[in-house]
Amino acid sequence: MKRRLAALSLLLAPLAAGAAVLEAGAGGAHPTLRGAIAAAKPGDTVRVRSGTYREGQISVDKPLVLEGVGRPVLDGEFKHPILRVAANGVTVRGFRIINGGRSSTQELAGVFVDQARDFVIEHNELRDCDYSIYLSKSGPGIVSENILHGLSDLEINSGNGIHLWSCKGVRVRGNRVTGHRDGIYLEHASASAMEENSVENNMRYGLHFMFSNDSLYRANRFTRNGAGVAVMYSRAVIMRDNVFDQNWGSSSYGLLIKDVTDSEVTGNLFDRNSTGLYSQGATRVRYEGNHFRENGWALRIMSNGSSNRFTANTFTRNSFDVGTNGDLADHEFARNYWDRYEGYDLRHDGTGDVPFRPVSLFAILTERVPASLFLMHSFMVRLLDRAEKAFPSVTPDSVIDSTPAMRPHPPPTALIPASQPTQHQP
Repeated sequence: MKRRLAALSLLLAPLAAGAAVLEAGAGGAHPTLRGAIAAAKPGDTVRVRSGTYREGQISVDKPLVLEGVGRPVLDGEFKHPILRVAANGVTVRGFRIINGGRSSTQELAGVFVDQARDFVIEHNELRDCDYSIYLSKSGPGIVSENILHGLSDLEINSGNGIHLWSCKGVRVRGNRVTGHRDGIYLEHASASAMEENSVENNMRYGLHFMFSNDSLYRANRFTRNGAGVAVMYSRAVIMRDNVFDQNWGSSSYGLLIKDVTDSEVTGNLFDRNSTGLYSQGATRVRYEGNHFRENGWALRIMSNGSSNRFTANTFTRNSFDVGTNGDLADHEFARNYWDRYEGYDLRHDGTGDVPFRPVSLFAILTERVPASLFLMHSFMVRLLDRAEKAFPSVTPDSVIDSTPAMRPHPPPTALIPASQPTQHQP
């Protein structure tokens, strides 16, 4: 890494030594942004004065810094993609980018980064663009502290807030994303990091993550998205210190994990979701230190996974703690706190002396016959669950916590809200 940075510094040194600052806007040497970019040399800075620029799609084909002064507006008039970055070493900072073109056959973006490296897209506001920021075959680079408001239209007519396709080494940090189809979308985007983003009220997923190995998402907040968050077909993913809350609906989850291997889900808060965490086909995933609070289902674990560990998690006020469609013999539950646990601790070591079975008879019945939910608070259901606890016959023997914690574990870092983007005035 040090060698690479040194080489990059040597490469850019000649550019920085002769770099100029060009002014774009009314009353300046370059009245149009397009004209200023054409006149600029590699390594120059183009400072764009306050005003509204309607110039169709603007392309940046050399390493430049584009810096807005007083929040200049780039307006696509609902006809055009707006800004295309097609060179390495480009920075875009301090703009309002609005009214992007719409198409049912093309993916039109407010900012489109096309096969570029070492880019920085920061402190911008994008509003009413089909795709707000679209990265294709690009990276490494940074997308930071942007505010994105989608079209809030039908899902079929809307694109994603931040979209990564076939990228590597991209860091997406401190953005606020709302009103898109998917808030953040990654496909074949390896070695990427999603950190401290606030993603809410998107039509489908807050984060949609596929075929993206060796990645991190940390300290994000995903709230009231249509289907929650989905992480699929990936390995070596770290999901740490996030908040998944208020994702409600028959097909909505705080976090959906499908065919994920050798990963970890640690220190997250799952609060008031239809299903806190749904796991299908997961292998060797460690779930530790998470808090599940006031969800319909805290965990729904399909039996086609293997070698997963659930340790030191806290379950409070959930309608169902664990649901499954079969045997979970290859899963481990240990040292979790369950607010339904009624055992005792005669040794005074903080661990219950009696094992706890978190799958209730009614949870199994509901998994098989969803319509039975209307009986949830009936006396008969409570009686059947009590009988099953005393004489287990239907609930799976393999789903058992032999060392239940007597007290809740410390709250996760995720209970501290993620930082919010701030308006930037250069």
